[in-house]
Amino acid sequence: MKKIEAIIKPFKLDDVKDALAEIGIVGMTISEVRGFGRQKGHKELFRGSEYVIDLLPKAMIEVVVNDDKCQEVVDAIMRAARTGNIGDGKIFVSTLDEVFRIRTGETGESAV
Repeated sequence: MKKIEAIIKPFKLDDVKDALAEIGIVGMTISEVRGFGRQKGHKELFRGSEYVIDLLPKAMIEVVVNDDKCQEVVDAIMRAARTGNIGDGKIFVSTLDEVFRIRTGETGESAV
């Protein structure tokens, strides 16, 4: 099993959710996060004072899938989240050793 974490621009969240739904992904976790990479934030003026916003708002999507579905999910996220501009985000894929469903005690792929 694979855990896919995608950090994207917040306004692309609905596009990514729709793209994942189209390929049959029904479960995901979405978090509002803040961070920066090459984008480095920006400066703003507020009441005559300049200040730096160095942690930009982003959305993080976490999805757990079987190994054979991983590349399809990554491709769907890439298509839906891409704007072609700096700050489009990153996708991280990691291997999961085990998954447990708390309610029933199921483990492995049946718990996903």
